[in-house]
Parts: sequence; C-alpha cells; structure tokens
Amino acid sequence: MPKRLVTALLALVAVAGGPARAGDYPSRPIRLIVTTAPGGLMDVAARLFADSLDKQFNQRVLVENRGGAGGNLGVEVMTKSAPDGYTLAQIQIGNVAINPFIYKDLPFDVFKDLVPVAPLTSSPVLAIVNAHVPAANLRELIALAKREPGKLNVGTAGPGTAPHLAAELFAQAAGIKLTTVHYRGAGPAVADAAAGQVQLTFVGLGAVRGQLDAGLVRALAVSQPRRLKAAPDIPTTAEAGLPGFDFVTWFGIAAPRGTPPAVLATLVRAIHTMQDDPFVTKRLSESGMEPLKEGSAEFAARIRRDYDRLGPVVKAAGLKPE
Repeated sequence: MPKRLVTALLALVAVAGGPARAGDYPSRPIRLIVTTAPGGLMDVAARLFADSLDKQFNQRVLVENRGGAGGNLGVEVMTKSAPDGYTLAQIQIGNVAINPFIYKDLPFDVFKDLVPVAPLTSSPVLAIVNAHVPAANLRELIALAKREPGKLNVGTAGPGTAPHLAAELFAQAAGIKLTTVHYRGAGPAVADAAAGQVQLTFVGLGAVRGQLDAGLVRALAVSQPRRLKAAPDIPTTAEAGLPGFDFVTWFGIAAPRGTPPAVLATLVRAIHTMQDDPFVTKRLSESGMEPLKEGSAEFAARIRRDYDRLGPVVKAAGLKPE
C-alpha cells in the first residue's frame, strides 16, 4: 500500500476515534449529575430535563444523584470532568451563592471552574404561618413580631439553606427579631409549622401544598415581583407590605470550564425548547416551580447577583466557614 494512502487512512482513524466535534454533539449519552440525594424538587426538574433531551437529541441522559457536603461533591465531579458537554450538573442557588461562604475549602471556584449554561426553573419561597397565628397578612405578622421580639419561632431546612437565608433576609427587611429553629430538611420544618411547634417557615409551594390545602398553614406572601401562576391568590411581598424582599431559588445546568461555545448553545436551545413544552410547564407548576428562561450570560449574571447579595446575609446570620 502506498505510504501516502496509509498516512491518510491513519489520519481518518484518528479523527473517527477522537472526541466528538461540537457540530456532532451529542453523539453519545450525556451524564447529568444532580447535587442532592434522590427525591425532592431537584429530581423533578432533572427528570423533566433528561426526558426532554432524550427526545430532542435521540440520546440518553443518565441522571446520577451525588449528594453530600451541601452538593459540593456533585459540583466537584462535574468541574473535574472533560469539558465536552457529556458531563453536566444540575445546580441550585445554594451550590454557588451560599456554599462558598460556609465551606472553608470549597473544591472548586464558582467563577472559574464551571460554566453556567442556563437555568431550568425558579421557585420563590412563601411566607408560611401556622393557621392559629393571629396574623391575617404579612403586615400583621410583622407587627406581631415587633410587639414580642424573638417570641416567634421560624423553622428552616437547616443552617445555610435557602429557607434559612430567606428567613434571615425577611427579618432584616422587616426590622424584626425571630428565633431560628433548624431542621434536617424543609419537610420537618413544614410539619412542625403545621403542628404549631414553630409559628412560621419559608419554603416553596411544592413543599407545603398539602398543608395549605388542609388548612393547617396559611401563605401570607410569595417572595417575587409577580404572583405564582399556580397560586394566584397569594399576594407578592410588595403587595403584602414589604417591598424589596424577594427570594427566588432556582435550578439550572452547569458545565465544566472549557466546554465549547457551540455545545453550550446547543444545550441552551434544548433547554428553551423544554421550557416551551406545555407538559413540562404543567408538571413544574404542580410542584410549585416555573420555567426560568435565560441564556448563559443572563444566568451567569444571576449567579453573580445572588452571590453578592447572600454573602453578607450568611455573615449576618453568624454562619462561619467549616
């Protein structure tokens, strides 16, 4: 065989056996790391994302739950993976805007080691009170807390969690003092709010819908500028008398640093297609979430805003790096 032909054949083999080009993406299954244990709202969003991409790309999206250390373990695995679009992570606000302030040796740099692709969903917290608390609205709750500083107990999902920081932000914005009671997760906090062991809590609609429907708790406000489509009767915090208090959690997709721009653009388009699917929006609404349609640059700006805003709150709450 002529030497030039051998050389050409070897070059073709090298190309065929090498990494897929961005234009071929995806040509094999995608690994999606979810930064919590199985179950809960993150899994709802992750499974909807995986199912949608399965159909759009005709490639499997394999969901892998990697909880632990506040989600740091899962994010670390993603950031240390090949930047080819075949290992992604579903992150949430705590991973990038809270954990950097409460973990001393974070194994990744939020602004250097991961690339924000696009958010999937948003979920504002609700100000929830036990049904017997003598406050029919947010103004009355604030007035009650001012009359009796520290008497009202607020249940959280644990130190440094989004519900905890939402409670801290609420107390700061309202100029009140609350007594914080930490639980291991939002579920126990909601259960004790329904039982009257704590007087209030801050959680998403999906975590408290059953107790609301049963009349065990009341929702006084939703912490975003617009009302929830799934619960349009709940006023916004601004409408309820506390303008400036917004706390919206989110879930989104991130990739390792160095992922090709063409791959990122393909993923953003796929996420937006998913968010336009009526079945997806219905399922999200049932869980108290809404699609959050942004591009990579907007998502990166959101992460930076949350990081800058929540750092001082963590410090004010007395949470020290571990």
